[in-house]
Amino acid sequence: MGRRRSSPVSDLFGWVRRQSMRVKISLIAVLALCALITFKFTIKDHNYFFIASEAVHAAGIIVLIYKLTTKKSCSGLSLRSQELTALSVATRLVCSTLIEGDIHTVLDFTTLMATTWVMYMIRFKLKSTYIKELDNLAWYYVVVPCAILAILLHPYTIHFHLTRVLWAFGVYLESVSVLPQLRLMQNAKMIEPFTAHYVFALGVARFLSCAHWIIQIYETRGKYLFLFGNGYFWFLAAFLAEVVQTFILADFCYYYIKCFMQGQLVLKMPV
Repeated sequence: MGRRRSSPVSDLFGWVRRQSMRVKISLIAVLALCALITFKFTIKDHNYFFIASEAVHAAGIIVLIYKLTTKKSCSGLSLRSQELTALSVATRLVCSTLIEGDIHTVLDFTTLMATTWVMYMIRFKLKSTYIKELDNLAWYYVVVPCAILAILLHPYTIHFHLTRVLWAFGVYLESVSVLPQLRLMQNAKMIEPFTAHYVFALGVARFLSCAHWIIQIYETRGKYLFLFGNGYFWFLAAFLAEVVQTFILADFCYYYIKCFMQGQLVLKMPV
C-alpha cells in the first residue's frame, strides 16, 4: 500500500490545529466578518435571514428526530431545554398569527409540532434513556427573568399590550432556552454526535439571525436600534438577546468544529 496523500483541506485543518488559541479565535472572527460582508452584498431582502435561521433550526430538529427514531435513545438531550424552546416558539406563534400571519407563522407552527413530538418521545416513549439527574437547571431561573424583562421592555405598537409583552417574552426566552442543554452537556462531560449536530445547528441559526441585526444596524448607522413608534430600547434589547444567544452557543460551536477537524465522533466538553 502506498502512502496516502494528504488533501489541501486536511493540510489546512492540520495547520489550524497547530495554531495558538489566540490565532484560532482571530481566524473565527475573520471568517464571521467575511460571512457578514458576503451576506450584505449578496442578500438584498433581509427577511431571508430569519427564514434561513428558522430553516436551519428545523434541520436541527430533523436530526433529533432521526436520532430518536433510529437510535431509540434520548441520552444527552435536555427535556427542559425542549420545553423552553416549545414555550418560546408557541408564544411567538400566537403573536405571529395575530400580527403577521405569513411564512414565519408556518415555520413556527412546523417547529412547534416537531419540538412537541421530541418532548413526547423523551417524556414517554424513551423515558428510560433520559438522564434526568443531569438535566438539573431549574426552569424558573430562565422563565422568571425573561417575563420581568418583557414587562419592562417590549415594543410599543398598535397591537394589544399583552400581545406586545408576549412577543418580547418569546424573544428573550428563545435567547436562553438552550442553557439547560448546555448545562446537561457540561454535567455529562461529553455528548453524542447527533445531539452535537443539533446544538451546532442552533448556533448557525443564531448567527444568521444576528447577521440580520448587524447589517441593519450598519446600514442605518445605528438608527435601527431606536426606531420611533417601536419603544425606546426595545430593538436594542432584542438585538442584545440575539447577541447573548450567539455568544452562549459560540463556545460550543468552537469545540464542535475543533472535534470535527480532529475526527472525533464524540464531543468532549470542557470542564
